[in-house]
Amino acid sequence: MANEKPFSAEQVEAVRGIVAERALGIAFQPIVDLRRRTVYAYEALARIASPSFDGPAELFAAAAEARCVGELGRIHREHAARLLAGSPLFLNIHPAEFDEGWLVRPDDPIFRLRTPATLEITESVPLSYFAQCHSVLAEIRRKGVLLAIDDFGSGYSNLRYILDLEPEIVKLDRQLIVGLRSGTRQEKLIRAIVDLCHRMDSRVIAEGIETLVELDAVRALGVDFAQGYLLGRPANPPPGMTWPHKLL
Repeated sequence: MANEKPFSAEQVEAVRGIVAERALGIAFQPIVDLRRRTVYAYEALARIASPSFDGPAELFAAAAEARCVGELGRIHREHAARLLAGSPLFLNIHPAEFDEGWLVRPDDPIFRLRTPATLEITESVPLSYFAQCHSVLAEIRRKGVLLAIDDFGSGYSNLRYILDLEPEIVKLDRQLIVGLRSGTRQEKLIRAIVDLCHRMDSRVIAEGIETLVELDAVRALGVDFAQGYLLGRPANPPPGMTWPHKLL
């Protein structure tokens, strides 16, 4: 899959050095069950300390260009599984990882976890690309790994992701949630999306919850889980959940 920007030779060498040294950090952010008010799972977020990249997204895009994104993803999963062996994990997967064969190796860390692993693939990538990856996804899911569509409502906003990929989880993009309050067209839209996902047997996570109003609104709309700074910031060791007392 083509990258939107070319990377310099220095950046390509930098990403290869990070892979060789396995120099990838991890921070964990809680995903909260809104009915039970407990931590449902943790998302393992990549962290880097390299001046060559603006953040993990640029690092993984450079790794895709350098054809080592599969190995970088494997390092990410190994570190996450080692640091958090006893809780369900959500792990982001760069689309180019499907081309490199690492995900289907029988010794991948996600197949050794005692708790469920959920792979997140972003909705901002064209569905036509994932059509090429169905066999890889099917093999992984036969082994008990779950699938989440990330950033739903951004990018291509293609409802066929839910129909074709049949994800167990749909994560609503922060841009759908910001400023959410009752009695608005925004609320009606999210209510319709949540209802559709539930009818298609997908549970829903609201991402980027930062205010009490947003949290109260998604709870009222029947959203299953929430994630955001209001409930817990990314950290290592994994942080506990913060439930606002005003909602008790």
